[in-house]
Amino acid sequence: MARKNQEKKPGIDQKKLIELIVKAMAKNPKQPLNYKQIAARLQVTEKEEKKALSDALLRMKKDGLSEERGHGKYLLKAVGGYVTGTIDLTKFGYAFVLSEESEDDVFVAARNLNTALHGDQVKVLLYARHKGKRPEGEVVEIISRSRASFVGTIELTPQFAFLIPDNKNMPFDLFIPLSKLNGAKQGQKAVARLVEWDQRSRNPIGEITEVLGYPGENDTEMHAILAEFGLPNRFEPEIEAAAEKIPAAITAEEIASRRDFRDVPTFTIDPEDAKDFDDALSVRRLPDGNMEVGIHIADVTHYVRTGSVLEKVAQERATSVYLVDRTIPMLPERISNHICSLNPAEDKLTYAAVFELDSKANVVKEWFGRTVINSDKRFSYAGAQKVIDTGEGDMKEQLLTLNNLAQMLRSRRFASGSFAFERLEVKFNLSEKGVPLGILFREFGTSNQLIEEFMLLANKRVAEYVGKKLKGKTFVYRIHDKPNPEKLSSFGYFIKRFGYELDTENVRGLPAAMNKLMDAVSGKKEQNIIETLALRSMAKAVYSTDNIGHYGLAFSHYTHFTSPIRRYPDMMVHRLLTRYLDGQPTSDREKFAKMCEHSSKMERLATDAERASIKYKQVEFMSDKIGKVFEGVISGVTEWGLYVEIIENQCEGMIAIRELQDDYFEYDEENYSIRGRQSGKVYMLGDKINVEVVKADLRKRQLDYRLA
Repeated sequence: MARKNQEKKPGIDQKKLIELIVKAMAKNPKQPLNYKQIAARLQVTEKEEKKALSDALLRMKKDGLSEERGHGKYLLKAVGGYVTGTIDLTKFGYAFVLSEESEDDVFVAARNLNTALHGDQVKVLLYARHKGKRPEGEVVEIISRSRASFVGTIELTPQFAFLIPDNKNMPFDLFIPLSKLNGAKQGQKAVARLVEWDQRSRNPIGEITEVLGYPGENDTEMHAILAEFGLPNRFEPEIEAAAEKIPAAITAEEIASRRDFRDVPTFTIDPEDAKDFDDALSVRRLPDGNMEVGIHIADVTHYVRTGSVLEKVAQERATSVYLVDRTIPMLPERISNHICSLNPAEDKLTYAAVFELDSKANVVKEWFGRTVINSDKRFSYAGAQKVIDTGEGDMKEQLLTLNNLAQMLRSRRFASGSFAFERLEVKFNLSEKGVPLGILFREFGTSNQLIEEFMLLANKRVAEYVGKKLKGKTFVYRIHDKPNPEKLSSFGYFIKRFGYELDTENVRGLPAAMNKLMDAVSGKKEQNIIETLALRSMAKAVYSTDNIGHYGLAFSHYTHFTSPIRRYPDMMVHRLLTRYLDGQPTSDREKFAKMCEHSSKMERLATDAERASIKYKQVEFMSDKIGKVFEGVISGVTEWGLYVEIIENQCEGMIAIRELQDDYFEYDEENYSIRGRQSGKVYMLGDKINVEVVKADLRKRQLDYRLA
């Protein structure tokens, strides 16, 4: 309930006054200030305020916050200077500042946040540090807000309204004047923009910018998830209008300027429900017996020109977003699903990596450039798999040939140290209204591997061409660092309880050892949890102009060239490659470095939104199963409870430690377990247990279980 008001408390709060004094003195921390100078800076004029100021200065001196220099002059004492970092706000109101300038996270009490919110970039004044204690400080400047808008539920009163944020990292309700409701009604979900926040006010003031609808409605919830992560749910009219103006017809002059592959057998393989097809494979046998394989990619940059409004929206969005029931494309559908999509039986403009491969799948020759194709067949993964398995069906010769080459490439890649992580992909059977009727798991077969290997080949060889042959040129790489040694060591320690060994000290031999481990756990009850923890021990792949290689793939050079319809970095790669093939000088590295950083950030947000939509549908799916018992595996252990993943549907929920009433359980962080003080009963990560569904909270996207 948002019961807070905007009235100021009577009287003078000494703690608040001390915070204001510290902030005033911190602007020039080496300059001693006397009482009058401090009073002037704080605009203290009333007799009562002056008395309070004097008392506060004495308190600061007594507490060691300041020291007296000369007669009546004060200086902040033994502060550790400033650090800049990111606010990690807890649901309890206090925060930690994560900074590369400090070995430890800096604790910031709620009263010292000075309106800073989760994710904000801030400047922090460090207080005097006591031996053995975590550094503590106060936010003195908000460098940049991580977000200006919040999603939540409207709560109306006759005089004013509040938006109760959904985000657990936002512990403050937003005060909404009735004149700024924008038509929002009681109980509806809406998006509010933070307008102002006076430090003397308990709540930030906002205005409603978008009404999403009532909770529980599918569109409302999906739009709320997008808004929560700052992602759009539609294109502005001028963007759609710009897309409509792009001519779809291909001129004879344009075709004449490209390598023509329209008479070469060509096909696409995509998921059954795909709407855009951005890659196609062509294959033909050459007179000497070698195979020519073309990886043809939608030539998006031919249509989306530098500086255009379409280019700007692609750069800003940076990626398509895939929720459980919809795709939010990076580019309008006229481009993504029609003009650029490599639909069968249509001439299409493409950008290609063409390889001549010998019988052992070695690259004999390579060529990069613009092509024109006409796809003969649109396969689904299941359809292509059937042809591979039976040896019968459309384009069987081409599919079987490419599958044979792909398996050679795959074997060689793993032999060179590439990781083999293949996580199950959750998919929902949804009704027309978006209600989950069942949970499925998308299989990863050899038809997926066929496409994957040739996409990897194209990405790798394009990156090598620029990075090795054109040394020093600015380029966009997809990089993946070595794993964190501490996380890896913890993972190695954990799997021992299942009888597995992993030499985490041998980084060079780790991929082969990890692949062997994945084979060993395949089909076992602990498979999912071990695969999950293995992935968590790895670094995250990002985009960068500084190449350090891709550890997970064991490639010295790697990029993203193959999906420009849905990824902006691929568009950057196409533009840079074109520039260098045309013999032009290198591009501005700093400009591309910033775009890489933005693309990596947007990729993380899109992934988080996808996971949130999956979690919402899992909770919705379980909401009619209250009281039912399922077999599960403990997937996480914390000091406040056990996370349990149901085996048959992978729906994860929590057993609160307070629900384990037969004993007092203590958290054992080192052994990923909790242990009963009296009984000695141990619940450990990976244990199989039966759970009863107690609650399905759609607002929090949270499932509560208890031991069955």
